[in-house]
Formats: sequence, structure tokens, C-alpha cells
Amino acid sequence: MQIIDYSVRQQDAAETVLGHPSDRQMSAAIYIHDLSPGGVERQSLVLAHELQRRGVDIVLVVHQLRGELLPLLPAGIPVVNLHSARTLQDVFRLRRFILKEQPDVFLANVDHNNVAAALAKALSGIETKLVICQHNPLTAGFHATVNWKHRVVPWLYRRLSNQIDHAVAVSDGIAHELIQAGLPSDKVSTIFNAVIGDDFQERASLPIHHPWLVRRDRPVFVTAGRLVEMKDHRTLLRAFAIHLRQRPSRLMVLGVGPKLDELRSLAAELGIAEHVAFEGFVPNPLPYMRAADGFVLSSRSEGFGNVLVEAMGCGTPVISTACPHGPADILQHGIYGILVPPRDPEALAPAFGQVLDQRGRWPAALLRERAGAFSYGACADAYAGLLRSLV
Repeated sequence: MQIIDYSVRQQDAAETVLGHPSDRQMSAAIYIHDLSPGGVERQSLVLAHELQRRGVDIVLVVHQLRGELLPLLPAGIPVVNLHSARTLQDVFRLRRFILKEQPDVFLANVDHNNVAAALAKALSGIETKLVICQHNPLTAGFHATVNWKHRVVPWLYRRLSNQIDHAVAVSDGIAHELIQAGLPSDKVSTIFNAVIGDDFQERASLPIHHPWLVRRDRPVFVTAGRLVEMKDHRTLLRAFAIHLRQRPSRLMVLGVGPKLDELRSLAAELGIAEHVAFEGFVPNPLPYMRAADGFVLSSRSEGFGNVLVEAMGCGTPVISTACPHGPADILQHGIYGILVPPRDPEALAPAFGQVLDQRGRWPAALLRERAGAFSYGACADAYAGLLRSLV
């Protein structure tokens, strides 16, 4: 794998990763923070591989080369490691990269990285087209639990709109927010995430060895996602505790994050610790989803909700909060799964029993068919068309 470290001085980073603009095919750089096990990171790796398959010369640019997804880096795609201590430092290293490599299109992902990319383009003064990809809501409600630096992002987008050639939203709700933030509507489009690939069913059918799923003596529910405030696992645990008063069940929590100790303590406080398993990072969560009786998403907000599509692709019924913005779109407002209000354990609790008692409402074939609408191919074709239109 070719890795270029942009933390060194420009004269020391002489190796290039793209050919000369006049000699090469259409090129694109995809910029992400790192390779932590999140939806944005997985989406970017998939998109890099799929665009490469469609003849686009791709390079991946990372703030820091770290994270559990490192083994999933696509073969043959060079990686530029900015190796920065702070995102602000990325601005000057991105400027150096853009001036040197001159990609036709630069695709940035998420809030501060999008702002850094827009500033770098302004400082470079060249014609590389900048596409920002917004994976999370911009509303004050979403950012109520984070610092002021996130809350000024819409204002920064508006101030830097002349540097942004196009903005991609992963749901219609986020597209509307980008327009409200001040981006022209003709510069904003929705492209749903790439979730279902050619190898999806193969990965989903791999054997599972967890005793709760092998020697099953009661229903098992699964959730997957980073253990952070916006995923609201506290509401999930409280709802599950209410459900356990009615019938025995188990809950498996897949993911890592800063809330782990707090959630373990809450499970013990609720008296449900023996019924909840915190499994940590799971490279392939699909077999867990396939074997579960139901999948649950308790988020306060979602940009899209990849895990809902993954669970449906496994034929597993899903429960989700009707949070902004993706879940209602994915589930077609309740046709393909159960939607409940966010932050409401009393509303979420009955949904566990509903999934168990009314499974026939969501046959596996129906769920898999719906999940197929969010394929790698559909997403990559949409991005490839966008790149061609810009270049």
C-alpha cells in the first residue's frame, strides 16, 4: 500500500500519487478524519473502491492514519496521511496536497473536514472542484450536546459557499438543511449511502459462535453503533428493562465509544446487566443481525442509518426512533419497520414485543428487497455522474 506522509516538509514529500493532469483519467481525492469504525468511514472506503472500479483515479486523504478499519483499506488506492494534531492544521497540508496533485474533484466528509477543505481550496487558488458530503444534521437540536465549534458549521458553510462546487446530503432532510444554511439549491443533491454490496449475503451468512445466538433459549435483540451521546443507548437500556418485565429476552450491544462505562453502570443499576452483552467492536456485525430476532436503533439523530439497511438486508425486523433524518426515509414511514419517538423509553419498550408477536408483518424477502435500493452500485453511479457533471 502506498502511503504518503504530508506532515513532512513539502520538499521532502516529493512522491506523487496522481499522474500529471494532462496525462491521467478523471481523478478524485476522498478526505476523511480517520478510519474509526463509523458509518462515514465505511461509506468512504466503499465509495473509493467503487469509483476506482468505474475508472476514476482515486486517492484517500486522512487527517490521521489510525482506526479499526485500517485492514479494510482498498487495495491499489494510495493513502495520504496528513498526520495533523488538529483539523486546523489540515488546512495548510490540504492546500499543499491540492496544489501538488491537482485532483479534478476533492470530496470532503463531515462538518470540520468540509470547512478545512473549503479553506484549503480558497488558499490554493486552483480549479479543483470541491464536493462536501454532509452525513449528519446541521440543526441546533443535533448539536445541543456538542461544543460551539459544531454549531458554527452552518454559518461557515454560508461564508465559504463560493468555494463549494456541490454539496451531497445522505437524506432529503439534510439536503433541506444545507439549503437553509445558505447553499444554493442547484448546488445540493441527495445521494443515499452505499450499504448493500455484491458480497453482502456472503458476509451475512458467515457462522456465528456467540452462545446467546447458538444455544438460544429466549429472544435476542441487537444494536450496533458507536457508544456516544447521539446514539442514546441510555434510552435503549431503560426501554429494554421495561420490556424484560413482560418476557425474558437478551440485548447485544455492538460498538465502542466513550459511553461504555456509563452504560455498563446503568445496566447494573437497572438490574439487567446479566441480560445485556457489550460486545465491543465487531468487524462484521452482519451475522449478529441475521441471527437476531430484531434490530434496534435508539438514536436522537441520524444522518442516514446504515445499520437499519444492513439489518433489513439480513431479513431481520427493525425498530428505530423516528429521529431526523434517515430512518423514516429508509423505513418508508413505518412500512418496513417500527418507528417510535426519540428519547422515550416508554414508547420504545412495547416495540420489542411487537416485533416478536407480529414478525409476519415484515417477511425477510420484503426487507431484503427494500434494502437492495441502497446498493453500492446505485450510490457509486450517482457519485460518478456527479463527478462527470462537475468536470
